Amino acid sequence: MRALLFSIIQILLSVLLVTCILLQQRGTGLGSAFGGAGEVFRTKRGIEKGLFYATIALSVLFFVTAILNVTLN
Repeated sequence: MRALLFSIIQILLSVLLVTCILLQQRGTGLGSAFGGAGEVFRTKRGIEKGLFYATIALSVLFFVTAILNVTLN
């Protein structure tokens, strides 16, 4: 029962993590991959900052549940 719970939690966290990562990449274009970005320094504000912190928190939770899933089962 515990293995099923950790697996469900890990699947939900992975979907949320992928969503946060994809939402962050929306504003960047292909030109920045080749050095065409015109911005030298830019700070994160508002929703972008919240997504950044949510991505960090979700990745930490994902790895913690992965380690717990391996060690407890």
